[in-house]
Amino acid sequence: KPIEIKFHKSIDGTIKYSIQLHDKNHVEAILIPTKKTITACISSQVGCSLACTFCATGTLKLKRNLTPAEIYDQVFLLNEESTSIFGKRLSNIVYMGMGEPLLNYKSVLSSINFITSKQGLGMSPKRITVSTAGISKMIKQLGNDMVKFNLAISLHSAADNKRNILMPINEKINLAELRESIRNFYNKTGIRITYEYILFKGLNDKIEDAQKLVQFAKVSACKINLIEYNTVDGLNYKKSSNQTTNNFVKHLENQNLIVNLRRSKGKDIAAACGQLVNKLQ
Repeated sequence: KPIEIKFHKSIDGTIKYSIQLHDKNHVEAILIPTKKTITACISSQVGCSLACTFCATGTLKLKRNLTPAEIYDQVFLLNEESTSIFGKRLSNIVYMGMGEPLLNYKSVLSSINFITSKQGLGMSPKRITVSTAGISKMIKQLGNDMVKFNLAISLHSAADNKRNILMPINEKINLAELRESIRNFYNKTGIRITYEYILFKGLNDKIEDAQKLVQFAKVSACKINLIEYNTVDGLNYKKSSNQTTNNFVKHLENQNLIVNLRRSKGKDIAAACGQLVNKLQ
């Protein structure tokens, strides 16, 4: 059981939990309510090794992987909180908190197996999404393991030179290799991929960037979540203007892609995407 829990509540209803583990390390988990759904965003590692340049969590060093029990404990805790605060159980779980889930592959899969079991929450795997920065070897493994949950790829650019800047992992695993692993995953599972794409002012938000994204996304059935950038202290990125964002969305929709524009939740308590660094301690 987690030892110590602190939480902050956002003006939009989002609640961030800082959970102290048995060894005094902390992870963060987020409860995100909407009218229809209540989503738990959970962590898979203490810190992160990938150092994506736009993400506050990336400024932390990776300390260790979480065990399957520690991952499940976050879900159990947030499900109890959801029931007591909102009168409803969790409807969705996203592995989008601290860490890279596919670098803790066995523990993540074990935790999902338990969450979906009768002993756990009995939740459908279709309500669970694992988000990866693009560990192609493990994406292939997910396909070979015929998983039933959803896969989201943090893409942020479909041009290698730009993605290298945002995500240093792209220098080791480039877009061509990533695309091949996605093709394999889709062919094996038939599960539609979600691409996460944060719009950064002047970097990846032009129409030519949208065109590259369209080309990349043709590899399989997919949907695209465009995300507003949440500023992080000390990082120079800025969010795209509303006009630029709308033009980008229109271009994708004209190519018959499914696009969701995600407005940020929990910004005022640093609970939004890329802001998880334990400010609560």
